[in-house]
Amino acid sequence: MLSGRSYRSTPSIGITLFGRDGQGVEDLLKQADLAMYQAKAAGRNTLRMFDEGMQAAVEARAAMESNLRLALEHSQFVLHYQPVVDSQGRISGAEALVRWQHPERGMVAPGQFFPVAEATRLIVPIGTWVLNCACAQLAAWGARADARHLTMAVNVSAHQFMEPDFENQVVAALQRSGADPGSLKLELTESLLADKVEVVIGKMTALRARGVAFSLDDFGTGYSSLSYLKLLPLAHLKIDQSFVRDLLVDPNDAAIARTIVALGASLGLAVIAEGVETEGQHRFLLAIGCETFQGYLFARPMPIAAFEAMLHQPLPRPRDVMPP
Repeated sequence: MLSGRSYRSTPSIGITLFGRDGQGVEDLLKQADLAMYQAKAAGRNTLRMFDEGMQAAVEARAAMESNLRLALEHSQFVLHYQPVVDSQGRISGAEALVRWQHPERGMVAPGQFFPVAEATRLIVPIGTWVLNCACAQLAAWGARADARHLTMAVNVSAHQFMEPDFENQVVAALQRSGADPGSLKLELTESLLADKVEVVIGKMTALRARGVAFSLDDFGTGYSSLSYLKLLPLAHLKIDQSFVRDLLVDPNDAAIARTIVALGASLGLAVIAEGVETEGQHRFLLAIGCETFQGYLFARPMPIAAFEAMLHQPLPRPRDVMPP
């Protein structure tokens, strides 16, 4: 209390114990610092005790970051492709998904390295590499009569999209490869709409004018504002796999799927259902008007040779389409 006023502090406090053999002042300060950052990550205005697990986590993250930088330098990333299928069971395109071909650990899925890539902003150069490779593959398909109809979806992180020269990077990738801009689809997540919406709309509009299409990924799981949705130059909405997974047993998920399909129709947007794993899910989605699908029912992500071999193979078709 000072001059009749109350002052409140909301500190994040890190605590460590001293007295163990071999501990110096510098070690103690580092440990307390690590614990303090854990307190901040927990929401601030709290305290955390240092434990050995914190140190192990920090060392593991540092090792991952170092290995990711080496992966970029030594071209250890590869693209796998998951088919996108239309209502007639034909492959209409693919989603490009990055994998890490680690020299010792083998193929590493993105869920194991994306959090560190995002936190260290290494997702930006990784995303640029993915974009360039995807455009090169699109150009190769454009030269083939049996593949020039294919589209390519590429996930774009918020960090990558908000880079000042992102538009120039996309245009350069298309021009360098010779790919058709109309075959490229950039997938954005709803979290991108939480901040600087005007900037997002401006960048999307500029690229849309060049023919590039946009899809809103994981729709319904994050920042859903219909007032902004109608302003975005979108071509597609994606029903998140978390809704698709239980739509046959959870009335709420079924209702959400119906709503997204109806919303897409009213806004003139195509709707893609991801995570389709069973014939029942496929039949349900077809019956409510969804016409594009992606998921393990059709194929898992695969190397380019396997994907191109699938272009002439029959895919699963629902036996009967019954109203849900």
